[in-house]
Amino acid sequence: MVRAIRQLIAVVVLAALGGCSATADALWPSMEGGSPRSSQPAPAQRVSVAPSRAEANTQPVIGASGPSVAQALPPGPTSSTPVGQKIAQLRSELQRLQGEVASETAQLQQLRNEIRQKSERYHTTIGAINARLSVGTTPGNPQLVAGWNQAQNDLSAVETNVGQLNQLANQAASTSTLASYLLETTRATYGLSGAVDEDHRALAQLEDEVNRTVVTIDRLLNELSDDINRQNVYLNSERSNLTALSLAVKNGQLFGGSLANRGFSSAAPAASAAPAATASQGNGRRPLVVIRFDRANVQYQQALYNAVSRALERRPGATFDLVAVAPNKGTPAQVTLNTNASKRNAETVLRSLNDMGLQTDRVRLSSMTSTATDTNEVHVYVR
Repeated sequence: MVRAIRQLIAVVVLAALGGCSATADALWPSMEGGSPRSSQPAPAQRVSVAPSRAEANTQPVIGASGPSVAQALPPGPTSSTPVGQKIAQLRSELQRLQGEVASETAQLQQLRNEIRQKSERYHTTIGAINARLSVGTTPGNPQLVAGWNQAQNDLSAVETNVGQLNQLANQAASTSTLASYLLETTRATYGLSGAVDEDHRALAQLEDEVNRTVVTIDRLLNELSDDINRQNVYLNSERSNLTALSLAVKNGQLFGGSLANRGFSSAAPAASAAPAATASQGNGRRPLVVIRFDRANVQYQQALYNAVSRALERRPGATFDLVAVAPNKGTPAQVTLNTNASKRNAETVLRSLNDMGLQTDRVRLSSMTSTATDTNEVHVYVR
């Protein structure tokens, strides 16, 4: 009986030891080279996934919030539609127009250089004659007579250049007319049927380029107008100087002071301060002419000419105030745009007055804003 119990205990102990060994192998890693099969991880495999259509697209993706990156439209027509072909034609005309503007600008710079060189030579000759006369010389000195003739030739050459400036101004005016026509044609193209979205984006870009070209042409016209009037005043002054100098050469001595640069001191500035315009509005004066630029191509020239002519008939020595009035309404950005447009209108009116024969030194430019007007205006006052 006792032996049977001992044998039973021995069997139970052996079974328990076997169970512990299996449990230890399962819970703790083996210290041998291998490891149990149940503890080996599955080998890693690299799976190649093709990129999506959005990832493969190199262009910015346009979503509901707009383009993520701003980019310029590619040059040339964006489609083969009739509107796209029209845009290509307009772009070709714009390139030709810009070439003409670049050529006219280069001509202006060339004429300025020629006038500067001839004026420098003229004043060098005049300075030598005055220096010789200041210490006294013989009446009718042949050397001074030759110098006076050379100065007269230089002044005549400057006068020839001023005539070329007038021709260039007429050419630039024709270019301005072509630019206005191109701008109107570009805007009218929006109404053509058969266009795709790319056509209208390209058309918007083209309209911006035409607008920039129009601003460049306006600036060129203003510079030409200023140069022509400045040189005319300069020529009139120097002709008087030469007349006085010829008498001094004939007598061998100077008479009175020099008249040099007197024309420059009397020339009106390009633009005066805004308070001058405010004063002209606040002192109760009524404008001689009010030009409202409430539409394109305002035909004001004949009425302006008639009014100014009547004023000069009553007061031959009258001078004028040219006031650019912009509406002071809307956002600050809109007020700024209106002010710039009003100033350009005033410069256009000034060029018209110059073309009518009124000298620049008889016109004073100024600008102001007003809450009493809804459109850009130009007021002309007799001063």
